[in-house]
Amino acid sequence: MREINVAEITENIKEMCIEANHILTQDMDLAMKTAVDAEKAPLGRQILCQLQDNLKIAKEDMIPICQDTGMAVVFMEIGQDVHFTGGILEDAVNEGVRKGYVEGYLRKSVVKDPIIRENTKDNTPAIIHYEIVPGDKVKITVAPKGFGSENMSRVFMLKPADGIDGVKDAILTAVKEAGPNACPPMVIGVGIGGTFEKCALMAKKALTRPVNERSQIPYIKELEEEMLEKINKTGIGPGGLGGTTTALAVNINTYPTHIAGLPVGINICCHVNRHAVRVV
Repeated sequence: MREINVAEITENIKEMCIEANHILTQDMDLAMKTAVDAEKAPLGRQILCQLQDNLKIAKEDMIPICQDTGMAVVFMEIGQDVHFTGGILEDAVNEGVRKGYVEGYLRKSVVKDPIIRENTKDNTPAIIHYEIVPGDKVKITVAPKGFGSENMSRVFMLKPADGIDGVKDAILTAVKEAGPNACPPMVIGVGIGGTFEKCALMAKKALTRPVNERSQIPYIKELEEEMLEKINKTGIGPGGLGGTTTALAVNINTYPTHIAGLPVGINICCHVNRHAVRVV
């Protein structure tokens, strides 16, 4: 049994909130740079170059990549041989988010009640997903999610008879309805299977997979590649102003489901797809 003081979790999450809001991950950085060369429309290429300038300024001057610094989504993959000491884990996670957003001067976007709408003034609480895994380490992923793209996400409860063609139509429908609102070029996370809530969670987690990694399941890998090609033929383009780069990646996760259902979750993210990953 390995003991971890929750203060270590707090400190890491504080730093990760700041890091994710200022610095692109290596895979996203490469994808954005590659997109500039691949974009065929002059206006689309101009928009991508402007986005590159913004990313460069954000990193060098430590200015947030976007004014919407998101709601903090935290994935905790906890080794079953870990024992936390020094306090409650969930409190420690939220304290890390609070410190990150307050000390990092990041915009506070969370309201205490969805109807009354009073701001919590420190961007807490976070959305926390826990998973128990083998081992004695803790993998933390902090993914600040802006709501321009979050609002464009969808869940489709398809019938089994809809099959893979129904899945393709659902993905394309979500992307076309999102249009410029999700700040393209987008990253599309898709969850197929499970239940209503499971497919949405899989779609969210799919966004944290490096965009240069494809599924290990052969037919899902083909589906990812096919959907990326079809999405980029919609003509939405960078900034929604037309072009051949509407999406940078389509990441798909699957899970067993009920004989009577085919749930499909589509979680759309903007061109920066912010997240930071650490192992404690």
